[in-house]
Amino acid sequence: MALIIRDAAEHDEAAWRRLWAGYLAFYEAEVSEEVTAFTWARVLDPGSRVSMRVAEEDGKVMGFAIHHYHDSTWDIAPECYLEDLFVDGTARGKGVGRALIDDLIALSKRHGWRGIYWHTRHDNARARKLYDSYVETDGHIRYRLQA
Repeated sequence: MALIIRDAAEHDEAAWRRLWAGYLAFYEAEVSEEVTAFTWARVLDPGSRVSMRVAEEDGKVMGFAIHHYHDSTWDIAPECYLEDLFVDGTARGKGVGRALIDDLIALSKRHGWRGIYWHTRHDNARARKLYDSYVETDGHIRYRLQA
């Protein structure tokens, strides 16, 4: 069966939570249950800009791309921020991440968004190999200040 990329649906919650836990473990991060539940609720809320596309094969969710679009001061068109991309360890290297990114490119074109941007850890070599196949890094460094 072919890989299907689609919007997340209510019945995907358990699969997403399994992948989300793997994503957080990879980044050695902790997110409270309250934030996780709120994120899932926003993904399903049609009024939220936070959206998720999932990659499914043979009925199993193999990866996800959480994204949202926002206005830009650099262009008239909004742009898409790919906030979280994760692929199940058993599916890595099989084109799932590429399919999710390609899907976001198509969505961006369809919606008239300026483009897509994202970031990753500097030492995430496997992901960077995929990302570098699309575009060179723009050289920006992220700063995060907690309020």
